[in-house]
Amino acid sequence: MKLVECVPNFSEGRDRNIIKQITDAIEAVEDVSLLDVDPGQETNRTVVTFVGSPEAVAEAAFQAVKKAYEVIDMRNHTGAHPRMGATDVCPFVPVAEVSMEDCIEISKKVGKRVGEELQIPVYLYENSASSPERQNLAYVRKGEYEGLEEKLKDPEYKPDFGPTEFNAKAGALITGAREFLIAYNINLNTKDVKKAKDLALIIREKGRRKRDENYQPVCDKNGNIIQIPGLFTNVKGIGWYIPEYGQAQISINFTNYKISPPHIVFDKVRELALERGLVVTGSELVGLIPLEAMLMAGKYFLQNQGVSYAVSEKKLVHIATISLGLSDIVPFDPNEKIIEYRIAKKGLLVDKTISDFVDELASDSPAPGGGSVAALCGSLAAGLTSMVGNLTVGKRKFNTSEERIAYKENEKVMMEMAFKAQQLKKKLLNAIDEDTEAFNKYMSAMKLPKKTNEEKEIRKYAIQKAIINATKVPLETMKLCYEVIKLSQKAGEKGNPNAVSDAGVSAISALAGAKGAFLNVKINLPSIEDEQVKKEILFEAEEILKDSKILSEKVEKLVLEKMK
Repeated sequence: MKLVECVPNFSEGRDRNIIKQITDAIEAVEDVSLLDVDPGQETNRTVVTFVGSPEAVAEAAFQAVKKAYEVIDMRNHTGAHPRMGATDVCPFVPVAEVSMEDCIEISKKVGKRVGEELQIPVYLYENSASSPERQNLAYVRKGEYEGLEEKLKDPEYKPDFGPTEFNAKAGALITGAREFLIAYNINLNTKDVKKAKDLALIIREKGRRKRDENYQPVCDKNGNIIQIPGLFTNVKGIGWYIPEYGQAQISINFTNYKISPPHIVFDKVRELALERGLVVTGSELVGLIPLEAMLMAGKYFLQNQGVSYAVSEKKLVHIATISLGLSDIVPFDPNEKIIEYRIAKKGLLVDKTISDFVDELASDSPAPGGGSVAALCGSLAAGLTSMVGNLTVGKRKFNTSEERIAYKENEKVMMEMAFKAQQLKKKLLNAIDEDTEAFNKYMSAMKLPKKTNEEKEIRKYAIQKAIINATKVPLETMKLCYEVIKLSQKAGEKGNPNAVSDAGVSAISALAGAKGAFLNVKINLPSIEDEQVKKEILFEAEEILKDSKILSEKVEKLVLEKMK
């Protein structure tokens, strides 16, 4: 699932009707989930958070900016927060299966469209900035709305998109791409806010001022106060006391969790706290967190235990939750706090029991069908491969140190193999519903009206788009099944000898998945009108099937030889 987060800030925090018109424009876009609307009276500003596919988020962002232009007049706006436009800032954030470069492109695409279609000056900031200075929001927003008319006359502040003329009603838009911000608190067994502040100064990137023996700031030869850098980059932190909790906290903002992850900082704070006679009782997540951050934490804590981290996603999330003490103050609900879980569709096939799934399969409904079964075969094969890897780790005693070293090296290979198999398992499980959803979209396109020539053209385009997608889903299943067969070969060669038969069953099941998915590709091809697309898909599918057959037979032969 490709996910992008967008967090636009609108210069209206008091009129609920205006705010709702803007959020309605966002929710009107398909494949977008509105997560939060946070209006502020004093700031007269509303922060909105929504997520969705890259294309949907780009469209929803434009529609929100357009609606804000229609309903907000900056000539009448006052508020405590700095601002430059009706939509002040509109950052795009990569969440899942999307890169920073993707979000930069989205910000530029939306910025260009806003500039051209709405005639609003647009500035790029953060990772999208056209110059180093413009990475800084404060630099771009200098002078705010009141100084914008004069600023637009200065070549240094020429907008990246749109006109250089002052748009009095809309002001200007600032858009760009940044990393996901995680707001997170670490709980201490003390009420002493000074101790919490001291720990915050140690870990945060900015660090603390260097002081002399009289606790006075130390300056360099130019008279600038010297800062002692903190331990972690991309980390902002302060210490405070929360009366209702009866304890002090270190409040942290992670501006790039991939560089400084919460679990690493948490572990370091726990170590530093113990040195000072303090205990970290747990932590608290404020807002939402990407699934990736939780999986990273789960893997980290299992590795520290010296056990396999090639486990289910559910277990990794559980390990992360209890290891970080996320339920220390209030119960931590992954379905509410993890972005991907928060927006997950309900009633999926993959969530059914085995018997319910088979009953659904056996009904007179055409979906789920062969494509979903093919994906299920692949997921079962991936699960078996992961099992072989896990059964290999820590399951043998050694007679010599050389034997131990060799086995430990093999364990690393098996662990990584098992972890990759878990990832493939998840993708193939997702494909079970993706195949059914693709078929349903095709059927919906077939039901579109076709009375007028325009309706016929719209229907034809929708049908072709849907059938190509319905063909590419099983093609992707084929690719994933082939990757599983590759891992099953490794499992057969280097895995626990007592589980070698499972490596063979994995290869056979994955081949069944690839063959089944191939049939679903083939049956859809005649409906595709674009001959070049049809030719490319068929060629790729036939190559994958050929390679899958050859490799699966090789694994089966290997397994049978080992079982003699």
